[in-house]
Amino acid sequence: CTALYFQTIIFKMTFIFLLFSNLCKYFIMYLAKLSSVGSISEEETCEKLKGLIQRQVQICKRNVEVMDSVRRGAQLAIDECQYQFRNRRWNCSTLDTLPVFGKVVTQGTREAAFVYAISSAGVAFAVTRACSSGELEKCGCDRTVHGVSPEGFQWSGCSDNIAYGVAFSQSFVDVRERSKGSSSSRALMNLHNNEAGRKAILNNMRVECKCHGVSGSCEVKTCWKAMPPFRKVGNVLKEKFDGATEVEQRKIGTTKVLVPKNSQFKPHTDEDLVYLDSSPDFCDHDLKNGVLGTAGRHCNKTSKAIDGCELMCCGRGFHTEEVEVVDRCSCKFHWCCYVKCKQCRKQVELHTCR
Repeated sequence: CTALYFQTIIFKMTFIFLLFSNLCKYFIMYLAKLSSVGSISEEETCEKLKGLIQRQVQICKRNVEVMDSVRRGAQLAIDECQYQFRNRRWNCSTLDTLPVFGKVVTQGTREAAFVYAISSAGVAFAVTRACSSGELEKCGCDRTVHGVSPEGFQWSGCSDNIAYGVAFSQSFVDVRERSKGSSSSRALMNLHNNEAGRKAILNNMRVECKCHGVSGSCEVKTCWKAMPPFRKVGNVLKEKFDGATEVEQRKIGTTKVLVPKNSQFKPHTDEDLVYLDSSPDFCDHDLKNGVLGTAGRHCNKTSKAIDGCELMCCGRGFHTEEVEVVDRCSCKFHWCCYVKCKQCRKQVELHTCR
């Protein structure tokens, strides 16, 4: 019973992510089986999958061991998307039908831009983490980071091999767009946002250090390069979402490129998100297009932002009820070493969109 439950959870996680990457539902279902069952032959794993282009089959056969990292990257992306949009009309909720996010993600909206970016980042992040933790035979720590830095500290420890994670994400996530010749507006949009997701990690790498010396002194300091927390990546991409650039395709010489639709806007950079189509308002339930609407959503009565009841409820009004909540309170630290809290009950107002 427990094994069946665990297998079901992994199936859902894998299913949602691989839809992000425009892969077919057969691949999604099979990766769920791969990550829950374990020892499956490469021929079974890759060559018998329906709907894959040849390059995807080749990548799969060469990297069966990496597929579990792909699953973990999927869950990272889903969780982060839902955290970042928890107070928005579109809250990155999933459906039990195909496509799981509805047409808002299959269209060239700014929501689709975020989904592609966070998905690409999730794969790069999880694969890099697997390299550093020794899970993968093909990669390990970044050994190119060594010697003494210009600041005078010694490079040592296990620097995150972000180059490998990014390269795998580029080959695995981008392959379907590149197989189409990368010339359609949507393919160019997807590729750009995929890369922006990876840039959110690359541009926020940090240096972590450890001091060595008598009584904790820092006579010698060894440092290594580490990825930012994935929450930081999500925060960066959410800012890029809010400032995303509406673009259109133009031909410059023999090359097709995306340029701002409004010529008064400055050109976007590789780190920015871009989109082609306007988003719906997400107010009303439209299951056909994967829009759940905001009826029944909680809102903040005092806020004037998008989480406020006026905007969240789209002017339809809201219900108010008093509910009892239980919180931890009067917490005290006891030597040694635990914290003991009381349970406090209080009445709060809960506002729900009509």
